[in-house]
Amino acid sequence: MAQTVHNYLIFETAAGFCGIAWNGVGITRFQLPTKKAEDTERLLLRRLAAGEPGTPTPEVAEAVAAVRRYFNGEQVDFSDIQLDLEGQDPFFKQIYAAARRLGWGQTTTYGALAKELGVGREAARDVGQAMAKNPVALIIPCHRVLAAGGKVGGFSAPGGSTSKIRMLELEGVRLGPPEPAQQSLF
Repeated sequence: MAQTVHNYLIFETAAGFCGIAWNGVGITRFQLPTKKAEDTERLLLRRLAAGEPGTPTPEVAEAVAAVRRYFNGEQVDFSDIQLDLEGQDPFFKQIYAAARRLGWGQTTTYGALAKELGVGREAARDVGQAMAKNPVALIIPCHRVLAAGGKVGGFSAPGGSTSKIRMLELEGVRLGPPEPAQQSLF
């Protein structure tokens, strides 16, 4: 069986260089920004079996324009972007579909997302694993899924949880400092 060749594009945004890959079905990979185009390309290609630079289809060009608007702080809805999640775990696909329903500035927790899927909060770890393996971060908004108690949780993209916090701040979400262990008398 022949490997599917993905086309890809590295492009600049206000937050740095992003990468996007696609095939004839839809977008297959998205790389969140790094400071250098070479770093973004290296990270993107690490997750592609076969990739070649290409000229974006009109749909991919629209997605690129939407990503640029997003990192300029403009409210963007990525839910209509056509994805190809072939090869992804079937349960992860359900998790990704649920995460895509989170709109601009909305957050949930790993446990709440698991409960929404009818598998109970004990599957929160599975939700976290799906978010860590998200092939199209931002388009599937894993940055909007938080740990219990509204804590940031992990983020496997460049910059880690700092990037997650910045993306949430772009959407007007402010994560406050943790509550003190003991209350002050004053």
